[in-house]
Amino acid sequence: MLIAALATVVIASCYDGDTCTTTTGERVRLACIDTPELVGKRAEPLPAKAARDHLRGLVVGKKVRIRRITEDRYGRTVAELFIGTRNVQQELVATGHAKIYRRYSYQCPWTEG
Repeated sequence: MLIAALATVVIASCYDGDTCTTTTGERVRLACIDTPELVGKRAEPLPAKAARDHLRGLVVGKKVRIRRITEDRYGRTVAELFIGTRNVQQELVATGHAKIYRRYSYQCPWTEG
């Protein structure tokens, strides 16, 4: 995949460890990963906040490249984000803040292996 050819967006905020909003209002669900939930029946507030804060540190206020894949049932863009040559999702998995979401892992070649 040629990363340089991808569109560029600026991330304005991140709601949790796998959902961000761009400065143009596009809501982005990070593809192929799952992070702990902040609220609800399955909430795990401490690891969820750690994942969110790590993601915010990586992308908020920064220009990132985006590989749009599809749209989810909530109208969010499902996409991979890149900072330079680094894949943001891979970074979250490598640091223990996210797990590969096996149900959708076919969307991201790096998840195989």
